[in-house]
Amino acid sequence: QELEEARRWEGARDVRPLDGNVRCWTGLLLPNNPPYNTGAFRFELTFSPNHPLEPPCATLRTPIYHPSVDLQGRVCQPLTTQVHWEPTTRAIQVLQDLLLQLDSPDPRRLLRPDVARELQERPEEFRRQAEEHTRLHAEPRPD
Repeated sequence: QELEEARRWEGARDVRPLDGNVRCWTGLLLPNNPPYNTGAFRFELTFSPNHPLEPPCATLRTPIYHPSVDLQGRVCQPLTTQVHWEPTTRAIQVLQDLLLQLDSPDPRRLLRPDVARELQERPEEFRRQAEEHTRLHAEPRPD
């Protein structure tokens, strides 16, 4: 049911279980805003055996120049921490929160202090770097 909900959502495409594993989904996130809206970003959403009592883990498999995503694709996403997680939170809400984070980088949600500093102190340089990184690494956007 949650997978079908995610498949219908316009913020992502090709949402499906990874290698048939219903505890791990993959798909493409489609950011709405520059500097990321020229590409699509592959994500994985991994659910614990104790889901929904424990939060899922979102990982970006497409490299991205973003203050909240580290070089391994881990995401600083407060919604999915034990402190903030509610068992009633749906997978689609986790994906929507992730897309919102890509669309509006927040230097307070940081895993890459250097990129966050650049975003705050030199926003034009940040945008140029992020656009170039997107051009080099992001997947083509599906129609």
